[in-house]
Amino acid sequence: MEFKAAMFAAAVVAVLLSSSSPALAQKKSPPAAPSPVSLPPSLAPAPAPAPHYVDLAELLSVAGPFHTFLNYLEKTNVIETFQSQANKTKEGVTIFVPKDSAFAAIKQSTFSNLTGDQLKTLLLYHAFPKFYSLAEFKNLSELNPVNTFAGAPYTLNLTDDMGTISVQSMWSKPKISSSVYATRPVAVYALNKVLLPMQIFSKDPPLAPAPAPAPVSGASDLAPGPASGKAGAGSGKADSTSAACGVGAGVVNGLVMALAGSLMLLW
Repeated sequence: MEFKAAMFAAAVVAVLLSSSSPALAQKKSPPAAPSPVSLPPSLAPAPAPAPHYVDLAELLSVAGPFHTFLNYLEKTNVIETFQSQANKTKEGVTIFVPKDSAFAAIKQSTFSNLTGDQLKTLLLYHAFPKFYSLAEFKNLSELNPVNTFAGAPYTLNLTDDMGTISVQSMWSKPKISSSVYATRPVAVYALNKVLLPMQIFSKDPPLAPAPAPAPVSGASDLAPGPASGKAGAGSGKADSTSAACGVGAGVVNGLVMALAGSLMLLW
């Protein structure tokens, strides 16, 4: 009887142990956390390329000749205004640059008599505060008049005649003779005349006097000219003819005297 009781107690203990072992095992060995899935690093957007820097002073010094316009730009510091507009804004700049011959064609006092503010305004009048290619001028001409960098009322009228672009101010209507530089954000176009607004010039400025003709070096008084040579040749021919006539007359006179002497002897 005691043996049966002992076997029953052992069986109960075994059942209890077997039922509690999974819980103990679960407490002792928790399930491992899933390993994180490595994702590829997100690609950062490529930085935008830096805009191309354009040195306007260097550009105008090697092109042209635009020395007069460049000197005025540097004298008034307008070159800094254009430079900042070209490289620090999205709009860019369009500059109309008269050649040196365009300034030389106008009387020099026209520009030397301007005040500092007038000269600065005149230079700003030669630019648009935005980049325009030649192809865009056709549409831009339909918006005439176009405001310049000098602001209102300093405007320009553009005309496109079969691809020939003219820029009209009050006292001049020059044509764009060439495209010096036209890569966004800077456009530089050469003009054969200076743009002259009526707000600065009340009348058409006088032209510069025509240059004096180069002196012609006179022929030396000692050296005979072509005419004198011909005259000398003519006089030489006349002298030889006179000498020939004198010799002929002497021969005839000699014959007459000889004939007269013979007759006297016979008589």
